[in-house]
Amino acid sequence: MSVLSRHIGLPAVRIFLTAGFFCQPLQAAVVEVSPGPDALRHAIAAAAPGDTLHLLPGRYDAATVDRTLELIGTEAAIIDADGKGSALIVTAPKVVVRGVTVTGSGKTETDLDSGILVVKGADEARIENNHVIGNLFGIAIQGAQRVLVLNNEIKNRDDLWLNDRGNGINIWDSTGSLFEGNRVSGGRDGLYIHTAHGNTIRGNRFRDLRFAVHYMYANRSEVTGNLSINNSVGYALMSSEHLIIRGNFSLNDRDHGLMFHASRHSELDHNLVLNTKDKCVFIYTSSHSKIHHNRFEGCEIGIHFTGGSEKNLFYENAFVNNRTQVKYSGMVQYEWSREQRGNYWSDNAAFDLNGDGIADVAYRPNSLMDRVVWNYPLAKLLLASPVMETLRVAQGRFPTLSPGGVVDSWPLIAPPPSPSPPPPVPEVVNGP
Repeated sequence: MSVLSRHIGLPAVRIFLTAGFFCQPLQAAVVEVSPGPDALRHAIAAAAPGDTLHLLPGRYDAATVDRTLELIGTEAAIIDADGKGSALIVTAPKVVVRGVTVTGSGKTETDLDSGILVVKGADEARIENNHVIGNLFGIAIQGAQRVLVLNNEIKNRDDLWLNDRGNGINIWDSTGSLFEGNRVSGGRDGLYIHTAHGNTIRGNRFRDLRFAVHYMYANRSEVTGNLSINNSVGYALMSSEHLIIRGNFSLNDRDHGLMFHASRHSELDHNLVLNTKDKCVFIYTSSHSKIHHNRFEGCEIGIHFTGGSEKNLFYENAFVNNRTQVKYSGMVQYEWSREQRGNYWSDNAAFDLNGDGIADVAYRPNSLMDRVVWNYPLAKLLLASPVMETLRVAQGRFPTLSPGGVVDSWPLIAPPPSPSPPPPVPEVVNGP
């Protein structure tokens, strides 16, 4: 095999053709592209499907990849939209974009101005190890199927009002896609997925955003092993069904670690929510889900759930050092256990005389005093008063006075094993 060099009238482009014997057809070419005005566009126009474009360090104008190509480079190969539209638009199937920097998109939200925009028909694209910096949207998948978005660094613009910013990864109408190992910061939401089913969100890192992961009308998906740090909400799961939310981490998020809204038939397990300033978990009009083997620790409220959130199963979770373990102001009573296994409550000073790991007395996280304080916040001033003490004694002597809410008939004496530490997120690898 030999490598032949040929010029095609473009000083910025050298074409290397790999050929065999004279009787064999030419193989796909490796095209080395030097920076310059419209150099990338000309290289794409001159390339044959299956070719590889190797971008040398320097600046390139925005371009559209309209045929099956591999586009590879290093961080110093910069595709710059110069403030207009998207830096790179992919319209052909099986395109690979690897290792380059894309920047400078416009700021028109209706046009999805992005660093990399993958549109309908560009199925099985592979977007990996890129630096997607300073765009409105980072990587947008708009109708393409079975896309791989792997190990990209995405830092969106944060110099706009929050509602005017784009999302790090924006997904619509995509099925069978994988989003793994990406690092996202800046912008509005880290990963926003809308009307896209059967996808996997795995091992990504999100920080300094509104929502780390935001689901809307997206069913039958997996969200596993992700890390949310210093966001307003870690995982906002809204109007979606049949989700697996497993092994994720929410650390120091502001409002909620997990928010489950109008969603059903899902499983949330082995997640860790730590030190949320408001609620570890907020469940609003969501039902028929299994919530187990999670650890909710150091939050103002462990779980706040509302009416319409019945028929969820809660078991073998650990509620540790939350100021209020559970908040529910309705009148219905809910049993939080399964097969005589409840949850661990750090404030439950109970005995286990037979040593079976189950407390001898049922646990109720809320009392009449909680309800009084929730409805009349100024009543906090009276917590040490004789009236409040009378309520405590009366409720202890007469359990029928207990308000509606959670009852754990088999509370655990020790917490279940904690979720594993956050998985390492692969660093962006430069070069082809």
